[in-house]
Amino acid sequence: MRLALPARAAVIAAATLLVLTAAAPPADGAADGLGPLPPHNPYAGPDGTATMHGDTGSSDATPLPGPGAGPLTSRRVALASACPTVLVGSDGYPVALCTPILGQVPTVHLLAPATGDSVAEFAVAKGSLLGGVYAYLDQLDRLVLVDGERSLLRIGHRRTAAGGPELYVASSLALAGAVPEGDSVTGVSPDWQGRVWFATAGGVVGTADDRTGRVRSVSLPAGERIANSISTAPGGTAVATDHATYLLTADADGTPRIAWRQPYDRGPGRKPGQLSPGTGSTPTFFGPATGTDYLTVVDNAAPTVNLLVYRASTGAPVCSVPVLRAGGSGSENSPVAAGNSVFVASTYGYPYPKLPEGAGASVPASGDFTGGLSRVDVRADGSGCDLVWDCETDGAPHGLVA
Repeated sequence: MRLALPARAAVIAAATLLVLTAAAPPADGAADGLGPLPPHNPYAGPDGTATMHGDTGSSDATPLPGPGAGPLTSRRVALASACPTVLVGSDGYPVALCTPILGQVPTVHLLAPATGDSVAEFAVAKGSLLGGVYAYLDQLDRLVLVDGERSLLRIGHRRTAAGGPELYVASSLALAGAVPEGDSVTGVSPDWQGRVWFATAGGVVGTADDRTGRVRSVSLPAGERIANSISTAPGGTAVATDHATYLLTADADGTPRIAWRQPYDRGPGRKPGQLSPGTGSTPTFFGPATGTDYLTVVDNAAPTVNLLVYRASTGAPVCSVPVLRAGGSGSENSPVAAGNSVFVASTYGYPYPKLPEGAGASVPASGDFTGGLSRVDVRADGSGCDLVWDCETDGAPHGLVA
């Protein structure tokens, strides 16, 4: 199924879907002039819409424009589901990975570009809560994910002989030999050789090549768990456990190797508004030269979290800057970054309707959700970082003004 849209549709995921139309992207691919985005991964779909975090480097920035200040046309489509992952392929078709409110069996929906209606659906084997969150579109617009039976699936879409659309499993590769019984995959991302990197809740990181059937893996130190997705760049794969941030590379046969490891302050426990102990960040690649010069996460220090920036090639620390100082200080979001600038959003106190198994009680037991946003810039010479501004959701700056 191939259909070029006159304007790309931006789709926001929630219990219902809200479809907004937007203008064409800028030609230069930069994020609002802040600097280059991570390079396009040839084994992923379009930049800005192929992954939850915009690109495989998880910059959370995009070459696509926002909705603008003018009037918008919207339409709600009820799927009776939470749909945190809504991606758009090169053919213009949105693909949503949803968890139904009843039954909670992850279900893939193919949406009509013009209306947002579900025109085909496909249920996958149920696994962990995060099994219904992290996935990406490959270069052929197929949704890549790992199901609850520990199989790497590529789910494509096509027209049947009768002319209607359908979703189907284009390929399947068992990961059971690398993913232990009772463990589950929390994140997947392609590398520049066409392999799929995966990470599990129990701390296994691996590569899977469904062209050859080869699967290779390594276990991170005992006791370290992974609750967020992973990020890939030409220089390696970034993984954040609840203890440390890693960069891994792969041997010629795909065997992962740890290039560097940096521990962080994991705090006394899971903060209210977070889904797990330790960092809430999917690691973010960014930088002014290549778009992957640096790697950043937010720690879980109490009472105030810090934005941590490392040189991606070596793991050398660039800075540790206290952020989200106004109100509760904690973040379950991946940092947003482009060029030298990083933006951190607060989720402290956010009342999630459901927590993953093993999340544990929060410390403190509760907190008010007020929101907030901080901006940190890495200095041009790379000698450190500066907090540019820190504000609450009312938009009022606190202490520093850009």
